[in-house]
Amino acid sequence: MRRLHTAVWGLRAGLLAGTLATAAFAQIPRDPLTQANAALQAGEADKALGLIHSLPRAGLEIAEAQNLECRVQFTLRQWDAAVHTCEQAVRLDGQNSNYHLWLGRALGEKAGRASFLSAFSLAKRVRAEFEEAVRLNPRNAEALSDLGEFYKEAPGIVGGGTDKAEGVAKQLDKVDAGRAHQLRARIAEGRKDYGTAEREFKYAIAASAHPALHWTTLASFYRHRERWAEMEWAIHNCVNAAERDKHAGAALYDGAGVLSEANRDPALAARMLEDYLASSSKTEEAPAFEAHFRLARLKAQLGEAGSAQRERVAALALAHDYKPEQESRH
Repeated sequence: MRRLHTAVWGLRAGLLAGTLATAAFAQIPRDPLTQANAALQAGEADKALGLIHSLPRAGLEIAEAQNLECRVQFTLRQWDAAVHTCEQAVRLDGQNSNYHLWLGRALGEKAGRASFLSAFSLAKRVRAEFEEAVRLNPRNAEALSDLGEFYKEAPGIVGGGTDKAEGVAKQLDKVDAGRAHQLRARIAEGRKDYGTAEREFKYAIAASAHPALHWTTLASFYRHRERWAEMEWAIHNCVNAAERDKHAGAALYDGAGVLSEANRDPALAARMLEDYLASSSKTEEAPAFEAHFRLARLKAQLGEAGSAQRERVAALALAHDYKPEQESRH
């Protein structure tokens, strides 16, 4: 699955187990920042970093450049670097909701790989950043969603709590009904109330302007329940919905991940990734270089060694020092 809320999921695993100068008067041209963001969305990590590093290290928009660099580092799984760079963005502009959101996400990933004591300390920082992001912009749907996930997953000793998560779901009702239902579904899952969870996932599909994205979460729910026929039904609905929604390409990335995790239909998973990579709706939440690496593994599984090698080359052309988690474990 794409890393929409991996800061929170990483945190759960972890719990269980100098200031930049800003005095220059000239403003950074917006074009390089716009180009860097476009490269980030396209999964061109090396290009994005090159553009960001070519900018002067001063100016009124340096905080935006720091946030962009943090997000590139996040896609590359460079958690320590992402935390440091996001801290710089927040230090330069502490009133930006999204800067606090991304710092919270980077801290969450770092917590997921830390010792118990370090994760405990980091968890409190994650909560503080998500809460500040929501305070600064109570209509920031992503910040609300991540805060709700944190409250659902984290123990009370670091500020978590199901009651708090339910409160966030009520706030989301007014901002993004699909996300509100999805959060309620996850709360129900945590209580092992799988009937309610399934209904809420389906409500999320019905309420969302981009249902393909929610079909994949329903498919993942079925995968965890080992309801294979229903999982495949949800995946096919995801594909059909994505064909009608040019903004839902990332759902194909997610759906391919569900199939791969279930060891089901690698040919369909490969086609979904190929369609995602050919689309104009790529996003940083589903990095293109990671999609190429995933596709390489699927091609190898299908016995297409030449295609697998081409996908690896394509991935490294976008992000030369990226190493997928699966490969870094060996």
